Amino acid sequence: MILYYGFTPIADPEAVRLWQKTLCESQGLKGRILISPHGINGTVGGPMSAVKKYIRETKSYPGFKKIDFKWSEGMGDEFPRLQVKVKAELVAFGAPDELKVDENGVVGGGVHLRPEEVDALVAERGDEVVFFDGRNAYEAKIGKFKDAVVPDVTTSRDFVREIESGKYDHLKEKPVVTYCTGGIRCEVLSSVMINRGFKEVYQIKGGIVRYGKQIGDEGLWQGSLYTFDGRMAFDFSDKAKVIGECEKCSAPTNQFRNCAKKSCHHLILLCDSCASMQDNLNCIHDEAVAYDAELIG
Repeated sequence: MILYYGFTPIADPEAVRLWQKTLCESQGLKGRILISPHGINGTVGGPMSAVKKYIRETKSYPGFKKIDFKWSEGMGDEFPRLQVKVKAELVAFGAPDELKVDENGVVGGGVHLRPEEVDALVAERGDEVVFFDGRNAYEAKIGKFKDAVVPDVTTSRDFVREIESGKYDHLKEKPVVTYCTGGIRCEVLSSVMINRGFKEVYQIKGGIVRYGKQIGDEGLWQGSLYTFDGRMAFDFSDKAKVIGECEKCSAPTNQFRNCAKKSCHHLILLCDSCASMQDNLNCIHDEAVAYDAELIG
């Protein structure tokens, strides 16, 4: 499996969509790919040889040459089908006209830090550094950076309202490290924050995925990573802490379950014991979280 994104101007997103769809189908790949005038974002999986060919072909597009493809092992059943769509935004913040991109990526976004640079920043400046979660709040239930600020958001569309609410204005003079699964949401979030007066904003290059693979569970990350595929959650090592709590009995768990109702798109955080009882899988919406299917990384 690969997780990736690339911000670059795309004059004809529909043409790129058709090319990507044909390419994936020819290699038997499944997953989700979003294309917008700002670039591309995808997660696809399949046989190693097919994925390698997909990467070579995708990098042949001039604006995609510098894309950082992040690998992870898969079982082959993470995605039921292939979806390739055109959207106004790669990440639906509800502000497509605000984001500016050029051939080098997002214009005016946060400074990219490699995982070791994140740890060095915290070692140098200590508690002054603030980690700011750029994901939906439910993702942080099973994993987050130590002492991170977790905004009260259900989907990415809530971030602009949340930032403009004033509740984080006291952070505007502090070093803020934004983070998300693969890095794409923080490309946009860091730009949104800078545009609203935050003075020193960073983002983790490659997101949680890159930090976890390089530093593992020995660093500042705690818990499991929520994933937008059939796995639901991923641990970087056997030393990963379980910070999630079952919504029924409060037992430790990192497992989200799909609501048993076919018409429902909510997830429920349940331990194995509670999940074995069918009634617990019929969620009550104010006790569960909505799955934001548009987000990939």
